[in-house]
Amino acid sequence: MDRTEREPAPRGETRTTAGGKDQRRPKTRRSAAVLNPIEIAAEGEDQLRKQLAALTLDELKDVVADYGMDPGRLVMKWKSPERVAERIVELSMSRARKGDAFRPS
Repeated sequence: MDRTEREPAPRGETRTTAGGKDQRRPKTRRSAAVLNPIEIAAEGEDQLRKQLAALTLDELKDVVADYGMDPGRLVMKWKSPERVAERIVELSMSRARKGDAFRPS
């Protein structure tokens, strides 16, 4: 079976690899992000805030995990969706503007 044809094992279940070894998918792995905050930030901060407001705390944390927005592992401990969303906005706007000094005006 080709690497692209394999489906990931559901959380906590065992999958046998081509070599015959059992491989477990960690239970702590988060789901994929439902949106790309950096692309939306390029459209504008208000648009990003509007889309983040519609997400749950778990979905916000999925975005943080998927885009590496928590190097100190503090954001994942926060319980307030507003606080997590603010961190996403802060980092997304920064990343969306990165390199602007080298772009023609």
